[in-house]
Amino acid sequence: MSQGVLFIAAALPVLVVFILLVVMRRSAKLAMLAAYGVTVLLALVLWSAPLARVAGATVNGLVTAITLLYIVFGAILLLYTVQESGAIRAIRRGFTDISPDRRIQAIIIAWMFGSMIEGASGFGTPAAVAAPLLLAIGFPAMAAVMVTLIIQSTPVSFGAVGTPMLVGINTGLSNSPEVEAAISPLTVAEYVPVVAAQVALVHALVGVLIPLLMVGMLTRFFGSSRSFAEGFRAWKFAIFAGLAFTLPYLAVAYVLGPEFPSLLGGLIGLMIVVPAARAGWFLPDDRFDFPPRAQWEDGWQGKLEPDQAELGPGDRNIPLLTAWMPYVIVAVLLVLTRTIAPLKAWLTGPDTTLALRDLFGSGINATAQFAYSPGTVMIIASLISVALFRMRGSAYGRAWAISGRTMIAAAPALLLAVPMVQVFINSGSEGMASMPITLAEGMAAATGASWPLFAPIVGALGAFIAGSNTVSNMMFSLFQFSTAESIGLDLAGITMVVVLQAVGGAAGNMVCVHNVVAASAVVGLTDREGDIIRKTLITMAYYVVQAGLIGMALIAGGLMWWAAAVIWAAAVVLAMRTNRSRAMVRA
Repeated sequence: MSQGVLFIAAALPVLVVFILLVVMRRSAKLAMLAAYGVTVLLALVLWSAPLARVAGATVNGLVTAITLLYIVFGAILLLYTVQESGAIRAIRRGFTDISPDRRIQAIIIAWMFGSMIEGASGFGTPAAVAAPLLLAIGFPAMAAVMVTLIIQSTPVSFGAVGTPMLVGINTGLSNSPEVEAAISPLTVAEYVPVVAAQVALVHALVGVLIPLLMVGMLTRFFGSSRSFAEGFRAWKFAIFAGLAFTLPYLAVAYVLGPEFPSLLGGLIGLMIVVPAARAGWFLPDDRFDFPPRAQWEDGWQGKLEPDQAELGPGDRNIPLLTAWMPYVIVAVLLVLTRTIAPLKAWLTGPDTTLALRDLFGSGINATAQFAYSPGTVMIIASLISVALFRMRGSAYGRAWAISGRTMIAAAPALLLAVPMVQVFINSGSEGMASMPITLAEGMAAATGASWPLFAPIVGALGAFIAGSNTVSNMMFSLFQFSTAESIGLDLAGITMVVVLQAVGGAAGNMVCVHNVVAASAVVGLTDREGDIIRKTLITMAYYVVQAGLIGMALIAGGLMWWAAAVIWAAAVVLAMRTNRSRAMVRA
């Protein structure tokens, strides 16, 4: 069978998801059911994958989906513990004291706090923690999901204490004589920090505008005037916050390596940005808030309503620091469990890991580490909060009941999405590359020497399919290395192409289906996943195109590519302010 036919066939599962979710705006349940059926049929018929492998991949996907649902449950339980206790009133007052402006609140909670949580835990945890918090202080559910997904870009490459680098890139390039010969005398383990430092550089150059684009998107889709310009009026604070994160992030990547750029960048950034906001530095002259609740569109709201944040004893006056303690506990526990080697080894060891080995004789293993899961951390924080806030049993019981119902509502989409991904990844057979590799090879053949411009797109595609920057890097790092070598690049150029893979894989987290489903679930927003992806595609497109242009500039060293990168960034910001851009978005 010709490569062209295989390329089109390999694209079908992705197209099915895109058309049903984004174009036709069907529910994620329907889209993922159709995509799963198409993927299984293609794997069995065209790719001749053994039935045992398809079955093993499906079971592995189900186990992974259950672990994601566990995180969803923990996140909602924590939110409702804070709400039922009445502590959310103190948190609201605290943010109002910093700034009542919703743009500033989004930057502090989603960009700064979310980036720190990404650095500690990764794997979608920022949305699980930050989106419910935004909901609780009065953001529409869809707005909370959108802004927390947009920030899952710049910090993602160093999420979970550097996992996409230390596991993704390392595993993807290991055991390859081609790589070992090219990077000699370095080993792959020594080469990964070199890649990571350059990943941080490209992310810093692209990501410094993410807070600005995020608040522009917030006001465009959720403001009374539906204007990007209203968000851009906070440009001073947005750029300041962008630099407050990316500069420490870049310095840490070069000095300390891949483990801590996002974690320390977010922490240092918070320590800079929050006092600056309190002091009124760089704040816009106007104040942005959402329209009155009665004017909200139906699609903005989920089953967990923002006004439910008023639940809890009305006569309690919980100090602000005490009210924040559940989230402080989460952040501390995430850092401790990810950085203390003996503790991490026990939590991820055989005694605390559920493992299904060699499923159906396929060689595929399914594992679940519930003790190490962020879901467990959030449940522990919730239990501690019961004593901390002296909650009544009936109030805590309501929190558990709401969390359970929300998790069940999210289950069908995730229980279909993740198995589809696993079958897609494991579709290869003897003599035939898997569907994602077939897609990547077809794109490389079509682009030739201009491949660095498109390398981030492959990384994003991998994350869209797999739901993980780490898995995208594992799938495509060696492919990117080999493709760069085949078009005649030197080692510096080859390294930059691998860097662009990692950057694109991080950007793809903004639109990957199970991240969107999980983020929507924690705020009770179901069956609107396509609308969310339509919005976050805008910022993802900026990210991958800008990264490709910067990558070409760093490889070619030409002013033309640097100019193109600057022009593209300016064009994105300016286009968002025009009526033409507004019409395009509506279309």
